[in-house]
Amino acid sequence: MSNQKAKIVAGSILIAEPFMSDPNFKRSVVLICEKDEKDGIVGFVLNKKMNLSINEILQDFPEFESQVYFGGPVATDTIHYIHDVGDILEESIPVHDNIYWGGDFQQLKFLIERELVLPRNIKFFVGYSGWSPGQLEDELDSGSWIVNDMDSNYAFYKTPDLLWKNSLINKGDVFTVISQMPDSKFDN
Repeated sequence: MSNQKAKIVAGSILIAEPFMSDPNFKRSVVLICEKDEKDGIVGFVLNKKMNLSINEILQDFPEFESQVYFGGPVATDTIHYIHDVGDILEESIPVHDNIYWGGDFQQLKFLIERELVLPRNIKFFVGYSGWSPGQLEDELDSGSWIVNDMDSNYAFYKTPDLLWKNSLINKGDVFTVISQMPDSKFDN
């Protein structure tokens, strides 16, 4: 497990092990956006689509055909976003190859109005996933997560329901077998 701990950096992903029962993370794939030894880890669940559009949540936002995802159970009264337009959106934080987190919100609205940012360029989240220092390492030791490198395609995956399975298949080896495990019918 110690080699998994070393891999947790901004831009890596956490894949929930198949028997995780926490409904916030069951069969989830989490993109790590920040790891700070003092403050902990911040990430976003990439594959938990909510039945909401961004315009249903934000009243003062340009008309925009974009789904919203459940980013995690922390601060569910906040909106976050990842995108691939960091070259034109100021204050964006690089996370991985052509994946950025946040940026100037007023400028984002302007870029959307001018159609310089399209729905395929951005993903919005309600809340985030967060771990205090040492907490995620404990979860790794207990076997709750599988750490892997981020594939840039995962950020804006067209079929989020298949992301958990396909990210395990892409990891290869025994993880391909794990990806075939059915979701337990006994879990709620």
